[in-house]
Amino acid sequence: MPGVRRIDEKNSRRLETGLYSRGLLRIGIVAPLEEPMANYDVVFEGGGAKGIAFVGALEVLQQRQHTIRRAIGTSAGAITATLCAAGYAPAELLSAIIEKKDGKPRFTSFMDIPEARDFSPAMQAASLTQKVLNDINLPGFPEWVEKKIDVALMKELLQHRIYARLFSFIECGGFYSGRTFLAWMQEKLAAKGIGPNDTLADFAAKKKDTDLSMVVSDTTDMEMLVLNNRTAPNVPVAHAVRMSMSIPFVWQEVIWQQAWGTYMGRAKEGNIVVDGGLLSNFPIRLIAETDANIEQIMGSANPNGAGNLGLLIDERLPVPGAANTDKTPEPGSSLRTIKRTSRLVDTMMGASDNEAILNFSKYVCRLPAKGYGTLEFDMTEGRREAFLEAARTAMKNHLGAAVSATGSGN
Repeated sequence: MPGVRRIDEKNSRRLETGLYSRGLLRIGIVAPLEEPMANYDVVFEGGGAKGIAFVGALEVLQQRQHTIRRAIGTSAGAITATLCAAGYAPAELLSAIIEKKDGKPRFTSFMDIPEARDFSPAMQAASLTQKVLNDINLPGFPEWVEKKIDVALMKELLQHRIYARLFSFIECGGFYSGRTFLAWMQEKLAAKGIGPNDTLADFAAKKKDTDLSMVVSDTTDMEMLVLNNRTAPNVPVAHAVRMSMSIPFVWQEVIWQQAWGTYMGRAKEGNIVVDGGLLSNFPIRLIAETDANIEQIMGSANPNGAGNLGLLIDERLPVPGAANTDKTPEPGSSLRTIKRTSRLVDTMMGASDNEAILNFSKYVCRLPAKGYGTLEFDMTEGRREAFLEAARTAMKNHLGAAVSATGSGN
């Protein structure tokens, strides 16, 4: 069956025999095993706020007692993959998503306006803003007075909500700091026994049931990186997720730190890393194909030990109960630049990996997301529930199609 590993025949017979001896199969209370428990290698697509749909799909997998052997994610998919591998059940994931602070969804706090403390004195001194201030000559003022004025102006500018975002965009590659998200991720991991500085190697040692990988984009060396305990063991888990969700122009870029070591033996210190969706938003090749490079990255795994499942956020499929429109909500910001960026991001995140999606379509479960925005972290309860229900239905249909295909001999 595409995407499903059947339990072995001996255990299947033992279970059905046990049920029959209790009279459950004979009187029809329990149906024969049509869809056995299965292990999956799951790829979670990137999609920002649209990643909420994964919870609906995971609920169905849990109800049918399916488990995840390997979890691979990009951007929002990296968040879900990491929390799943850490031991979060779908209900816990949903609680984290709908959690509120000061009456607002906590997810909206991820659009956090940078503060002066986010910019080191060295960065401020080397900034374009400082260059402009240095180039402006104030007639009649001695140089030492001008320098004091420049320092005061820089301080005041970085206290301004609008200018702080513009400064961050120019100097750090994104309007928002990402500091709040990192703290949230560390908090959620701590609840499952993962420390704020625990590395990918530490995570693998503590969480042995599910192998975790995240996709990021190295814009310095212009390559896709797959972060896991084999390729980048010294990278802290929370920072790996922060790298993968760093949508270009939205959140500040992440600089690879010396303490994080190498990537597959290659130095990366000082490299700029952003959202994996820039190069591969749906890395299903990592589980659907195998070659020497993929095996080096993903490790050796029994190809018959798990089925393949790709959870794809499909912006072309309408969500029942929601408006059938191609227009996505714009972020609640007064900056027109941020609104332009939002539209660019929605386009970018939906345009990659098309060839792989076609080649491995039998493994792909398409989760409806038409009209939902990548940065729509403040979606209403009604829109969210419609979104989740559409994902539940899609997952049920995908699993049902796989069972039907097996029954017909395909």
